[in-house]
Amino acid sequence: MRSTIADRYESTIQKSDLVSRDLSWVKFNDRVLDQSKKTHRTIFEKLKFLAITASNLDEFFMIRVGSLYNYLDYDKQRVDYSGLREEPFKEKLMDACQNFHLDQHQHFTQVILPEMAKEGISLINVKKLSEENRDKVREYFMKAIYPMLTPMVYDGYRTFPILMNKLLVFGVVTTSPGERKDMRKMSFVQIPANIPRFFEIEQENNLLLIPIEEVIRENIISLFRNVDIESISLFRITRNGDFTLEESEDMDANFLEEVKRKLMERKTGRVVRIEIEEGYSKWMLNSLLERWSLGKNSVFLVKRESMIDFTGLWQIVGNKRFRDRLPQIPEPVNPISYPEEGRADIFDTLKEKDILLHHPYNNIEPILDLIETAAEDPDVMAIKMTIYRLAKESRITKALLKAAENGKHVSVLFEVKARFDEENNIREAKRLQKAGCFVIYGISNLKTHTKLLLIVKKDASEITRFVHLGSGNYNEDTARLYTDIGLLTTNEILANDVSEFFNVITGHSVPSNYRNLITAPRDMRNQLIEFIEQEAENARNGLPSGIFIKVNSLEDSEIIYALYRASQSGVTIKLIVRGICCLRPGRPGLSENIEVISLVGDFLEHSRIYHFHNNGQTRTYSGSADMMVRSFDKRLESLFKVESPLLEKQLMNILRYNLLDNSNAYVMQEDASYVAKAPQQGEEEFNIHKRFFEITAEEVMEVRLVEG
Repeated sequence: MRSTIADRYESTIQKSDLVSRDLSWVKFNDRVLDQSKKTHRTIFEKLKFLAITASNLDEFFMIRVGSLYNYLDYDKQRVDYSGLREEPFKEKLMDACQNFHLDQHQHFTQVILPEMAKEGISLINVKKLSEENRDKVREYFMKAIYPMLTPMVYDGYRTFPILMNKLLVFGVVTTSPGERKDMRKMSFVQIPANIPRFFEIEQENNLLLIPIEEVIRENIISLFRNVDIESISLFRITRNGDFTLEESEDMDANFLEEVKRKLMERKTGRVVRIEIEEGYSKWMLNSLLERWSLGKNSVFLVKRESMIDFTGLWQIVGNKRFRDRLPQIPEPVNPISYPEEGRADIFDTLKEKDILLHHPYNNIEPILDLIETAAEDPDVMAIKMTIYRLAKESRITKALLKAAENGKHVSVLFEVKARFDEENNIREAKRLQKAGCFVIYGISNLKTHTKLLLIVKKDASEITRFVHLGSGNYNEDTARLYTDIGLLTTNEILANDVSEFFNVITGHSVPSNYRNLITAPRDMRNQLIEFIEQEAENARNGLPSGIFIKVNSLEDSEIIYALYRASQSGVTIKLIVRGICCLRPGRPGLSENIEVISLVGDFLEHSRIYHFHNNGQTRTYSGSADMMVRSFDKRLESLFKVESPLLEKQLMNILRYNLLDNSNAYVMQEDASYVAKAPQQGEEEFNIHKRFFEITAEEVMEVRLVEG
């Protein structure tokens, strides 16, 4: 019966013209896990990618599964792109997550652990240690761990304790000597987050790693004296972290307090997942399921030879002992448009030409240099910028503080709703505000995701505006790991557009038309659909046409159906979508002319590029926006047009190289599955994460995406 229902769900899913956003995301995490299975990778790379899949899955349950429970718990209707209603969709999604979870743990036990052992790294139980090492573990427990543990009993006299999100927890079932079995009690011992995941014992050629739960399990009796322990169950819960801030149109003084309150609610939100080790107490688990209104498919079983929470593997990856064993990122190369980087004044250079930066192949240093120089330059009058995520020890913040100290006007829009960076952004924003900067904490009920910088400088009798527009965050840490696009320019048209946009953000202004900027939530979806429809019209008239787009996610149904119509008109459409893709390529009569690839590898593909052939009068844009409902309707976003021939060719070449990649690419199939792309017989490997360090201006200038 269960199989018949599952088959019916799958049939409904496959008939839909759209792919489920959440099921597509699970496929994306599959591709990340596949990186951990690549035989050419070192064990430390494999551990890194496995840890990434675990943190990805945590966030997915907190946000996307949490959002689904918001519908289920409050009896709100929702029909997924798959065609399934809330409850059937939850069943299908949990099945997909269970399969992924099983794949993760099989890979860990069958591949990762044996390879670690070959490297002299052993995950080991306390009982298998020598007497001398057991004494070390016992001493560590008594001095460093025991004082931090708090057993919390739940019975008729005490309320149920608050168990924290994503912490390892021991559930201990006990009885008092002589008491009946039905008088048993549940106690919970949470392992604090600030205790290292593994206790390390270094030997000459080996590293012994004792999981912290094994250290505590071995000594847990010291917390339960003179009672009988019936069972000890290790588990971990994930709570709903999805919330929507509903602010009024006029921001009031309580806004930051509202954000802080919502952050606290994350710690006590409804439970959406239980990971539990085999051998658990059925009585305890059933009690938890009843308390948290969860079904059995929300329970993820972990075998004893595996481990709960692979994010703890970062401790191994980050161990100083193995620092030289991780592949080193090549040093950045000078940008094609700025070969003299580091040898010329950035202000003087930008007066002469535009610079396109392609991170991490090009350094983020020119941007930092521009801001830091502006902070000290007596002729700079104003600095305005938007901030979404910052590095922990941010040079940007330091430069803005210095600019304020030097009497310059500094306006900063801090997006305090940047998910999981809220606390850091609030702290940094308050520092700037105290220094005299004009700080805006987000705009009404919109998230500010656009990445813009404007510097106003007076030289003699003229004023020059220096502008940076980008696809990535002003974060010097992630700029070494994420591929992003940044444009530095003094172009007056873009400078006017950006100035106008800042007036909208910081004041009460409704702009007329931007010339080289497309913004959301006002115009972006309609403008992109207009570009798509123009390509369709050209194709119907026998003119050359082509659409080439690179984004993180493609989910907006209006855009998808516009692309379907263009495909039916004969337009060649090539999409590079790293993560979620709700478009179904290659379906007869719907999307035969659409190809979709995903690139997952050493760097996180984060740049967005939109290229429309337009009968040879090309339109090429970059910026911060994906093709998602939230990007078009719920965020302040921008896409900027690149007109400089060399810079436009650079963007076109990025698209071309992405399409040529046969090392990091996965090709999406009509049924929404993905097939890894590999070099064909006689074909050389083409790995963009290596090739972009070798790119030349001559190669770039030869690029063509559409013939004719």
